[in-house]
Amino acid sequence: MNNIGKLFSKVKDLIYTKFGPNPAKMLIVTGVLGWALSSAAQVVAIVVNDKIPKEQKMFLIPQEILDGAINVASFFLVTTTLKNFASKLVSSGKIANTKIRNFLNKQNLIDANGQKLIVGKNLNIEKLPNFSEIADDYKEFKVGTDVIGMTIGSILSCNIITPVLRNKLAAKRQNQYLAQTRKTDLTTLPRVSMDAYRNISAAKFGSLKV
Repeated sequence: MNNIGKLFSKVKDLIYTKFGPNPAKMLIVTGVLGWALSSAAQVVAIVVNDKIPKEQKMFLIPQEILDGAINVASFFLVTTTLKNFASKLVSSGKIANTKIRNFLNKQNLIDANGQKLIVGKNLNIEKLPNFSEIADDYKEFKVGTDVIGMTIGSILSCNIITPVLRNKLAAKRQNQYLAQTRKTDLTTLPRVSMDAYRNISAAKFGSLKV
């Protein structure tokens, strides 16, 4: 038990050291780990449950593994995409707080009319001259925006995208399983010869006369 506690502490420290400055990434990593561990626990629970027939396990185990893969992939892709999108909005100046906008004005990043900031995908605030003047405020704002983007992605993934994907794939797999079950039942039915069928019919209904 002590070894498990030490291992958990080391993993926690490693995650904090690597992702501490970027909470959004840390939340993504821990979210992925949570989904993966949850799926693994469900699979193990099915395997060791003696009350579940073997035939059902053959269907449930692959289904649970597929669900777990969908959960992990959807969560990672959606949260990472929205987190990166939010990050890009900040670095390009499309969203900014007052201090960042004042800094951009000092850099003469304005249009010909002197009103609208010239910001876009080709602009990277972090590479502008004298970025150190705004570095602390910029990083704080960017971290908060990344977390917001990640949170929105998490909500979309867990409550909309993942359930839809899981339901569609589960329905498809269930239809395949039922079709295979019917096929197996048909191939395992006893074959009866014509003579045997006549004898059974005669015994049940009497001889047939035309």
